[in-house]
Amino acid sequence: MLADPLAPLLALADVQDAVTTAREAADAAMRHRALRRQGGAVAAEVSLRSAVASAALAGYAHDREQVRAGVVTDPVVQGCLRVAAALPTLVDTWHRAPRQVLARLHVLAARGSVPASSLGHPVSAAAGPRLDALAALVAGGTSAPPLVLAAVVHGELLALQPFAGAPGVVARAAARLTLMSSGFDPRGLIAPEVGHLAREPEYVGAAGAFATGTPDGVRSWLRHCFVAVSLGAESLTEVAEQTWTAPQG
Repeated sequence: MLADPLAPLLALADVQDAVTTAREAADAAMRHRALRRQGGAVAAEVSLRSAVASAALAGYAHDREQVRAGVVTDPVVQGCLRVAAALPTLVDTWHRAPRQVLARLHVLAARGSVPASSLGHPVSAAAGPRLDALAALVAGGTSAPPLVLAAVVHGELLALQPFAGAPGVVARAAARLTLMSSGFDPRGLIAPEVGHLAREPEYVGAAGAFATGTPDGVRSWLRHCFVAVSLGAESLTEVAEQTWTAPQG
């Protein structure tokens, strides 16, 4: 049998503890009482925050309330909203056909931003082997925790930048989809993008460190991603508190 390519990552200093911390933060947030009564409203707000944060990380920052009101027509923002809305419909396909889903995410994200002929197609055939290797991991080629796999998917797509337009939007969506499809966050209630934006300089630096492929660089990226999930859990709790209404009678 082939060795699990992600297994060594769990041996990096502090990574296993950081996985546990992020997992516990997410679990605690998902136990909020509002999710039993107003789960749909909470999920919709998380989706909006995820899209706005991802657009901001791509360099297209807009006020969340203006986006909510529908007055922001920026194509990147609109692409992020389309991606966020589509993620629940792509969960079942992600493990079976990762490359097909990546193409679909690019179509959703980049429509109106890049020529139609470029939508869904990698910018270079040279990206093919690395995309295939990443797809193999997503399709069951690792037993690493979902948090680790999501971070690797995210980091690899940022480093590879296989699609024209705003490749980070696709990378962040693929990472979130990995958490959803793995059962870590099946309802899509955690928005790591919010955490990435809150620590944007670290996000950029850690992504660059991951691209070097060194153990320290990969460790830096993993730890950043796990903190972003914890911050996403804090944002979920905030949304749930704002949404919560006590039962009457």
